[in-house]
Amino acid sequence: MKRFLVGLAALLLAGMAGSASAQTMSYAEAGALIAKSCGPSIEKFCAKDNLGTGAVRNCLMAHQDQVPQQCFDDYAAARASIAKRIAAQGDAWNVCNANIRQACAGVQPGDANILTCLQDASKVIRPACKSILVDAGWWQ
Repeated sequence: MKRFLVGLAALLLAGMAGSASAQTMSYAEAGALIAKSCGPSIEKFCAKDNLGTGAVRNCLMAHQDQVPQQCFDDYAAARASIAKRIAAQGDAWNVCNANIRQACAGVQPGDANILTCLQDASKVIRPACKSILVDAGWWQ
């Protein structure tokens, strides 16, 4: 049952991923957070709703007076974090381009070669580049 809830929450998030501090959460972390605080309400009120269409969220909103506020708070936090991660992934090349040209000239793109190069040269990588790579989920 727990697997079902995590999968349910992950699919719910995937359907709304177009929406973007410190490190962002992964889809798995976001799904687990939503499953923890919204799972019982999803099972109780929305078990027959289709995933990824917004129907589960709409169902939860329709039962807002019976769903714990923590569910909505965690849902909003997960959505914002995933949106931030997606935005960081889109912006990483522009933010890190100068560092890539400086530290990784001649490195062949592909198979995460450039990311590995940036990590190997971490002492000379600008903080903004490191930060966006962390937000993108590509740097620990």
